[in-house]
Amino acid sequence: MQWQDEAIILGVRRHGETSVIAEVMSRSRGRHLGMVRSGRSRSMQPVLQPGNLVDVTWRARLHDHLGEYRMEPVRLRAAQLMETATAVYGVQAMGALLRLLPERDPHPHLFEAMNVILENMTNPADAGELFVRFELAVLNDLGFGLDLSECAATGTRDELVYVSPKTGRAVCRAAGHPYADRMLMLPPFLGRQGRAAATCESLTAASRLTGHFLNRHVYEPRGLNDNAARDGFVQAALKALMAVQQPVLD
Repeated sequence: MQWQDEAIILGVRRHGETSVIAEVMSRSRGRHLGMVRSGRSRSMQPVLQPGNLVDVTWRARLHDHLGEYRMEPVRLRAAQLMETATAVYGVQAMGALLRLLPERDPHPHLFEAMNVILENMTNPADAGELFVRFELAVLNDLGFGLDLSECAATGTRDELVYVSPKTGRAVCRAAGHPYADRMLMLPPFLGRQGRAAATCESLTAASRLTGHFLNRHVYEPRGLNDNAARDGFVQAALKALMAVQQPVLD
């Protein structure tokens, strides 16, 4: 058995004296593990850093074996990612989200999304917005997708400002106003138009929205703890976004 693909490094762990087990998110094979011989060597350690894009060749005698990787660097961005807390937590948080999915289950759109997010980590507004959309995509692939296209009560597509915490469906301003204290806010950048850039307020609301459904449908039923790296990412992104959006005083 053999295949070749592009992949993003999610993490590694030691295996024996010189080798490692590498976990990657591949374009067409999903999250996949394999052994890298001499993975702890000086030449391979810079390649096997979370966030790096690599070209991988996987070989094994049988499909269900662990197998071995051969890797060639494509985009070594780990050093740049380690420069900001947003990026450091972001890589960890996305890896934790991908581990909620079955191993070797293909999700090419999540690979593409992660690759785009990693390229935009220097912009906190873009990184925060893209990360929330990544969470929504993971929820959808787990079977718990949100319906933000029209009002659950009236069917209208205008003024969608709430989300029902029970159904995960959007609710318009008029229908949701009497129950506003029980509703989750739908941030403008997730609305049908999706033209508004993320702000500290809207990113906080978006994080609360996705966090609610991750806890309800995934973490609590599986007896898992919250994604600590996710909390770190959100706080770091908000701090960076606040610094960017804060007006300069004369």
